[in-house]
Amino acid sequence: MSRKQVCPNCGTAGMESFFKVDGVPVHSVQLLKTRQEALDYPKGDIELASCGACGFVSNIAFDAKLHDYSHEYESTQRYSPTFSAFHSQLAQGLVERYGLHGKELVEIGCGQGEFLALLCEAGDNTGIGFDPAFVAGRNPAVDGKTIKVVKDYYSEKYTDTQGDFYCCKMTLEHITDTGKFIRNVRRAIGDRPDAIVFFQVPDVRLILRDLGFWDIYYEHCSYFSIPSLARLFQACGFDVLDLKTEYGDQYLMIEARPANGAGGPLPAKAEDLNGIAGDVAYFAANWRAKVDGWRQKLTDMKAKGQRAVIWGGGSKGVAFLTTLGIVDEVAYAVDINPLKHGTFMAGTGQEVVSPEFLRDYKPDAVIVMNPIYCREIGEQLEGLGVKAELLTA
Repeated sequence: MSRKQVCPNCGTAGMESFFKVDGVPVHSVQLLKTRQEALDYPKGDIELASCGACGFVSNIAFDAKLHDYSHEYESTQRYSPTFSAFHSQLAQGLVERYGLHGKELVEIGCGQGEFLALLCEAGDNTGIGFDPAFVAGRNPAVDGKTIKVVKDYYSEKYTDTQGDFYCCKMTLEHITDTGKFIRNVRRAIGDRPDAIVFFQVPDVRLILRDLGFWDIYYEHCSYFSIPSLARLFQACGFDVLDLKTEYGDQYLMIEARPANGAGGPLPAKAEDLNGIAGDVAYFAANWRAKVDGWRQKLTDMKAKGQRAVIWGGGSKGVAFLTTLGIVDEVAYAVDINPLKHGTFMAGTGQEVVSPEFLRDYKPDAVIVMNPIYCREIGEQLEGLGVKAELLTA
């Protein structure tokens, strides 16, 4: 696969395709109330291509018109003790590092305002968030005074909303024209040199190295590594203060401030374009074997009369099942989020059930969609008296 494609991150022509999957659900975490609705859910195609000039990876088959981030979009992770502890530590660290006390904060893609509330509580700050999927009343901390949320996409029409700190977590990967988006943020900051921006995105290098096809889904049209993220912020007029991965190297985080001119020099670790190219080549050569191996394993389990469930009724689970084409081999998806119970997985139609359901179902294997939760899940299964083999995707 190859086509002439201009990189939306740096503007260089000649992106090279390396991964293609057709007919995947255009959303992964919509609350779908019937199995038929899940099976009939709108689908799109994925064709990933990489840019040799900046290391960016993009779904060049992406069509933003297929998306609808409505009130039925449910992506919260706050029900996990593991994630909640990470979230709290992250917020506290940012408040301490940048002296966020009595400041005005802006969060782009704030969901239900959980992280914004942590930042405000830790530093006695005020905050405004932007998210089209926000549901009024779900988070009592969003009181309309100290914290308020605009139920809309953040765009240039909101660049007059100014803050001392701009936060954007797990949102930039949903945006195609990444350069335009970051320039809007820079325009909003204007001539306030002390303003800080913090962005968090998935790290594509972990996906490539782990052959993590379950981490590639339609909503994510933009995939970043340290080189591509640093180059983007530098080109849009920021000095990069810090770049790191956390949460088992799953999350890539950048901290930056406005620069005079076009931005300061790149950090040394942002120069490894050859490493990104090698990871892309490795993924391109080996992902099909990974898919075939999982498909064979689940087919064999079914032939032996063994029951398998996946743990994680969100995007990773949808991508895992749809890429494998698995329907009957896995009957249920488990999730700790009670809002998802009784809904169905987009594309393949498995019912999402509570952990307690497994007491009677007695699975032989539980496939954990995110290995960072293995300990948490193992403890839950033990508490339920469920003896099942834990497998990680």
